[in-house]
Amino acid sequence: MEVKFSRYDTADYLKTEDDIAAYLDAVMEDGNPALIAAALGDVARARNFSQLARDVGMSRQGLDKALSGDGNPSLATVVKVAQALGLQLAFKPTHGEPAPAAH
Repeated sequence: MEVKFSRYDTADYLKTEDDIAAYLDAVMEDGNPALIAAALGDVARARNFSQLARDVGMSRQGLDKALSGDGNPSLATVVKVAQALGLQLAFKPTHGEPAPAAH
């Protein structure tokens, strides 16, 4: 008996605003910039990706590349995407000592 598997896509499970917020909060805890960009890409795919690209002022292909795990979007792009998705970036204190300043 042959077993068939379908490709897993996180975007298929981001149905509500609460789902999206919980997903992005979990990703932000890791702090990995590539993972954050990819997670925004997952959210964008769960919504209307083409319209989002227009709202952000980018081509669909450019936005797809920026929000891939291999992309490196600027902070300005991340903020524009978040705003176009009806989200805001927020900072909160960590539960520990601040990281030492880089010199």
